[in-house]
Amino acid sequence: MIVKRNFNPIKVWQYIQKPMWIVLVWTVAVWLVYYFAKIEAMAINFTPIGVLGSALAIFVAFRNNSAYGRWWEARQIWGALVNYSREFARMTINFVDVQIRAQPEAAVKMNAFKKELIYRHIAFVHALRLHLRKQEEWLILQPFLSKADFEKVSAAQNKPNIINMLNGDCLRKGQDQKMLEWFHTFQIEGNLTQFANHLGKCERIKNTPLPRQYDFFTRLFVYLFSLMLPFGLLGLFQTPDLITFSWLIIPLTFLIAAVFVIMERTGAANEDPFENLITDVPLTALCNTIERDLREMLGESKLPEKLQPEKGYLF
Repeated sequence: MIVKRNFNPIKVWQYIQKPMWIVLVWTVAVWLVYYFAKIEAMAINFTPIGVLGSALAIFVAFRNNSAYGRWWEARQIWGALVNYSREFARMTINFVDVQIRAQPEAAVKMNAFKKELIYRHIAFVHALRLHLRKQEEWLILQPFLSKADFEKVSAAQNKPNIINMLNGDCLRKGQDQKMLEWFHTFQIEGNLTQFANHLGKCERIKNTPLPRQYDFFTRLFVYLFSLMLPFGLLGLFQTPDLITFSWLIIPLTFLIAAVFVIMERTGAANEDPFENLITDVPLTALCNTIERDLREMLGESKLPEKLQPEKGYLF
């Protein structure tokens, strides 16, 4: 996620350079042919191109709004996941502590039980991040899982789903061993249901792209407009006293086309919020927040460092 207010022009250029090089070369070629070959028919009325530009701006804005809607929904899902994670940890700690006060002789076993539940959930959020980004760094889950659990998770196709299921099994066993009352288990199970729901919502965004026609026709119309633009601008320099300045179509075309290309690229960047790009939802930072908060709730003082933006980007 980009957190800095200003952008480096070099970075912006790297983002749009491929289509802009085509526009620049094409515009220079059009001007050279027009100026030296004196083909006046190349200069057309700017009105239809202006109308096309206005319609294109509406089309691009609609696509960008749709793409931003996907990005914002993804951020809301992970924001809710942070909240439910804290609620899960709070319930687990409070409910197990009630049983510890009733059975102080089993305090060590019960403290290990609540730590196991919360650590396994930390593994869940990290696994969800890796699952969505299609990364294979599964060893980072080892500190939060038992050896047997890690082997089960490593063999699973949908690892976060299996981790959530293991926490459900752990809750049932805890109830059987009187470390939780049934109504405590019932309340905590509601959080596991929410985790499963949020997993499914993230997978829906990940696996269902914005309708391809929006992407294809937006790019097509932006490029078509950019290639037609120099012919319309030539029409502004047809008079004998202005033809000398007809070279101005080169910077004018470049600037106008750059605006539309940047708008189109912005929508494309926001369309997929789980690709580990600088424009994505900062899953690593959110996982770091959840881990720090839950371990602190367990009473731990040695916490991982809070992730900070790197050069204005938060991952």
